Amino acid sequence: PPTSVGASELVHHKRWFLILWILMAWVYILQEAQEGRYYIGSTNDLEHRLKQHQSGHTYTTRRLNNPSLVLSQEYESLGEARKIEMRLKKLKRRDYIERIVKDGFIHTSM
Repeated sequence: PPTSVGASELVHHKRWFLILWILMAWVYILQEAQEGRYYIGSTNDLEHRLKQHQSGHTYTTRRLNNPSLVLSQEYESLGEARKIEMRLKKLKRRDYIERIVKDGFIHTSM
């Protein structure tokens, strides 16, 4: 049978959820279907961010035709994810991005 949760337990659970939500972050790579162009980003709400990209609400990916998620990697904080995102964007090397996607993970020793 389901157990009831008291108000103090519910507050405790909501706090933990909020803490986990704040701490979790992702670096993600989108790829355009036709030309194969890549977009690299970071976020603490991957599902919401993908919806923004796919609906055209994000200026930087509006010109991509039907971008799809080809890789996402989780990090402990948004700050860490943003550092990795910036490193990847500075490389500006398609072959390196293709290797990351093929391997299925971002090497932290970049």
